Amino acid sequence: MEISEIVEIFICEKTGVVNVKFKMVNDSEDTVRMDTIELETLSDFGYTSSYIDMDFFDVDEDYELDFIDDSDFFIDDVDMMSFLNEYYIVYSDRIPEEQYI
Repeated sequence: MEISEIVEIFICEKTGVVNVKFKMVNDSEDTVRMDTIELETLSDFGYTSSYIDMDFFDVDEDYELDFIDDSDFFIDDVDMMSFLNEYYIVYSDRIPEEQYI
């Protein structure tokens, strides 16, 4: 089975896990699959993390972005989809069941 869409990615650096919601090609429209995978596993498969350079954004110093850290971690949807496709080929027994939204 192949991943067709990444619905949501939540990365928790403190616990070292990524929570991902996604759909597979044959899934119905009103379902989603959810999995929690250790960040170390992404690294084991050769996927590296990226950091948002907040200096890129020209923000007025008087305006604070409290919800953004200087080193916010993110994983591109395309990279996550590629990783999950590879991961579930190797670990086909770990493919999560569909859950209704």
